[in-house]
Amino acid sequence: MASTEWRYTYPLLEEAGLEAWAVDILGWGFSDLATRPPCDVASKREHLYQFWKSYIKRPMVLVGPSLGAAVAIDFSINYPEAVSKLIFIGASVYSEGPKDMTRMPKFVSYAGVFILKSLPLRFLATRLAFNKTPNEFFDWVQIGRLHCLLPWWEDATVDFMIRGGYNVIRQIKQVKHKCLIMWGEDDGIISSKLAYRLHQELPDAILRQVRQCGHIPHVEKPREAVKLVLEFLERDKAEKADGASSVTPVLTNG
Repeated sequence: MASTEWRYTYPLLEEAGLEAWAVDILGWGFSDLATRPPCDVASKREHLYQFWKSYIKRPMVLVGPSLGAAVAIDFSINYPEAVSKLIFIGASVYSEGPKDMTRMPKFVSYAGVFILKSLPLRFLATRLAFNKTPNEFFDWVQIGRLHCLLPWWEDATVDFMIRGGYNVIRQIKQVKHKCLIMWGEDDGIISSKLAYRLHQELPDAILRQVRQCGHIPHVEKPREAVKLVLEFLERDKAEKADGASSVTPVLTNG
């Protein structure tokens, strides 16, 4: 997905008085890649760090939906000073990355990526992502596919896959930040069992479920999602008053 998936939630965060940034991770979303750099994990991490260093410049609340949760874990381990808290939504963090693709000929990888952006697969993915088919279903299919039509998207995605993708399983227990795990109770993409596993493995985390909701609560139930975010941030109000924490949600996309 791209930063467009935050279009319902972003205004609500701003209405609540929060400074929020929706960031397309390098090689995903609508990144400007006229000249394509490497799009491996290290490059994505460095790109996000340079963005933080240039624009935010203080500890941020890093929000990662789906694969964005792996981005958030990897980033917080490598740049702990840049993160105050972590929020995971339907976290996809137990995959070992597309290892098989690292040994495949490139044309096979390109064939797989071509299928990823096909309309039939996008219809299926959109249907699985929601608990209840939204009225704007066809709009979501088209919007969710827009970034796949950019001229550099296939090259960037293949580059990411053949370099192994994200594998943060061993990093989870190293996370020292306070975390919120948000999960749609009817998630049809990531098993809720993994939400409980993640809750157990993170040293300092709370788990909150969104009822009658699928994989993307910030899209399907934006008001409920924002309410949980605000409640999580309010837990440390005293700490914020001391200036030890920043309330700058940075919304990543995976």
